[in-house]
Amino acid sequence: MTPKEQGFYMPAEWVRHQATWLTYPKNPDSWPGKIETIYPSYHLFVKTLAECERVHINVDDEQMLHHVRAELEKIDTNMQNISLHIIPSNDAWCRDHGPAFLLNHNDPAKLGMVNWNHNAWGGKYPYELDTEVPVRIHETMPDVQMFTPDIVMEGGSIDVNGCGDLLTTTSCLLNPNRNPHLNQDQIEGYLRDYYGVENIIWLGDGIVGDDTDGHVDDLSRFISPDTIITAVEEDSWDENYEPLQKNLRMLQRCRLANGKQPTIVELPMPDVVFYDNQRLPASYANFYIANGKVIFPTYRCLADNEAAYILEACFPDREVIGIDSTDIIWGLGSFHCLSQQQPAL
Repeated sequence: MTPKEQGFYMPAEWVRHQATWLTYPKNPDSWPGKIETIYPSYHLFVKTLAECERVHINVDDEQMLHHVRAELEKIDTNMQNISLHIIPSNDAWCRDHGPAFLLNHNDPAKLGMVNWNHNAWGGKYPYELDTEVPVRIHETMPDVQMFTPDIVMEGGSIDVNGCGDLLTTTSCLLNPNRNPHLNQDQIEGYLRDYYGVENIIWLGDGIVGDDTDGHVDDLSRFISPDTIITAVEEDSWDENYEPLQKNLRMLQRCRLANGKQPTIVELPMPDVVFYDNQRLPASYANFYIANGKVIFPTYRCLADNEAAYILEACFPDREVIGIDSTDIIWGLGSFHCLSQQQPAL
């Protein structure tokens, strides 16, 4: 029986978390010439999470474990909420190489997880350790039922509202570098069976600089069962203007599983972020919803304030916290890409 047939489904990110899973960044090839600059923001992200929920961090070995503990203690992190696990990895993007956690409609005491294949966004980087991370995480919680569909899927390529709807992009999931043996109908079947959804909302292209071929967590996110926030570029001369306008029009035409049209909230794009003559995929949509908090990336520009005001209006019951991601984004991802939520039972 598929997870869906057994009552499993992926809940929305805003449901209460048992924990957040992270994989500690250490690969200099992901932040060439700049990796040391990311740690102040990364450690602040961990500290902020540990104020409201348990944080599991995957590290390569005992030496890294002691180093990470010492670095977090320096900034007065609540270490009672930090658990470090020796689970080696190639890179830090736990959203994509970590498991997808599931709840169960029929048994509220049952947790599941999906062990998708990971191929580093179409074989762009080494991934032999990353693809084993869900199995290693499962070893820490062997009572959790694990499903292995044996197809490539990344957590950042989808977003759900926990009510039967899923957002994704054709540019990523239909890219032949993922699952060339599957057509759109077959991929939709996997999404329904393993995420427990009914309705797939397809968007188009991602933003410039995104090496994932268009992850939806840089574009559009559910913020309630019937509300989607979506990134919009206001400068018509900008490369992101047209693809984001197309995605906006797709959202305005879409319907939810309940037949209703979703409410659409527009989120501005930050000023262009360049480093080493490369445009980076900076987006405010890469926020992470934690217990009582929303943590979003900032980029040292005036649009940071506008994004904060919009997110505060969208999440009136949560503290909205901006953390500088100007250096982290050189790795081509931000806080949502770095994290994976484990829902509370």
